[in-house]
Amino acid sequence: MSERAPERERRFFGFGKNVFVAGLVSFFMDVSSEMIYPLVPLFLSTVLGANKSVIGLIEGIAESTASLLKVFSGWFSDRIGNRKWLMAAGYGISTASRPIVALAMTWHHVMGSRFMDRFGKGVRTAPRDAIIAESSEKSHLGRAFGFHRAMDTLGAVVGPALAFFLLGIFSNNYRWVFWLSMVPGALAVILIVFFITEKKKPAARNIERPRLTLKHFDWRFKFFVAIATFFALGNSSDVFLILRAQQVGIPIATIPVVYLLFNLVYSLSAVPAGIAADRFGRKRVILIGFILFALIYYGFATVRDTAAIWMLFGFYGLFMGLTEGIQKAFLATIIPPDFKATAFGVYNTAVGLAMFPANLIGGWLWDHVAPSATFYFGAITASISSVLFVVFIGITRKRSRTIS
Repeated sequence: MSERAPERERRFFGFGKNVFVAGLVSFFMDVSSEMIYPLVPLFLSTVLGANKSVIGLIEGIAESTASLLKVFSGWFSDRIGNRKWLMAAGYGISTASRPIVALAMTWHHVMGSRFMDRFGKGVRTAPRDAIIAESSEKSHLGRAFGFHRAMDTLGAVVGPALAFFLLGIFSNNYRWVFWLSMVPGALAVILIVFFITEKKKPAARNIERPRLTLKHFDWRFKFFVAIATFFALGNSSDVFLILRAQQVGIPIATIPVVYLLFNLVYSLSAVPAGIAADRFGRKRVILIGFILFALIYYGFATVRDTAAIWMLFGFYGLFMGLTEGIQKAFLATIIPPDFKATAFGVYNTAVGLAMFPANLIGGWLWDHVAPSATFYFGAITASISSVLFVVFIGITRKRSRTIS
């Protein structure tokens, strides 16, 4: 499988067509998702009367259970030699989940919608990441994944802005916003069907069925996935950040704007972070991100005024720009070419499964200890992850010197 994009491929703003269209797809789907996401915890707590433990349970089940699909989707994509239609199916399933939350009468219905939405994400993520990797030059992987994250997060800026606007029009009626979120989701599916292209490739019939084995990957992949998984144990759902903002004093109608700020900073920082990672080293940027997260969660644990909440959401956006796409770009350099989708699936599944205990712990600490305990826990796990990653960098350098 070639590491270089086809020379004759038409380019859009310096990116290959597949990379550019994948960015647009993620833009529209995130508009759809982020019209809903910042409102769901408020809808659950104020309309349906769910407590924080239940909210944590919903997020944990949705993220971790659906994440099991990512490794199977990646394996299946490699197995059949196809990315596009799995990608289209995943985005379609997520779009079809919107009516369920719009009609929800109990928290169980919301859980069903969130699970279906994340089920779709589990189907699409690994094939989409493989398409981006296969459509990019190796030296520009950080730039390509950074562009994708930027477009994805730009949609996450537009989504809360639309939610804020629509809440004003419909007098804080959450359900109308949920219904209208289907429109950008449908546009995302249309773009995949008509504009994503991939070369016919032979099905890899010799690829074994996934057994949660890591035998195809070297120690670097295993060590890094272990660190990312441990870090995820303290990285509970963003719904707790939203609930913390409400608790500190941000009005409900303003919550989408706070979340918009987070996504705006995320979007603006993703491409520069990707370029910086390609130039100065992806491992350095990832380490900075881990340290920044520890400081941010410490801030959320101790915050007392609304001005600080705005600052923390801005820094949280910077953290996401520094890590989300860069980690995948780094992974693309340490995995075998024939198992790219499988590797992305293993990584996403491991991190996703950690979201279940992360959210259960976050909700339990909020209800039974204190809201600040949720964030102290995240700050501690991030600090330990930073130390482990420094060890990882040190071992990598030592082994490189030994080989040379």
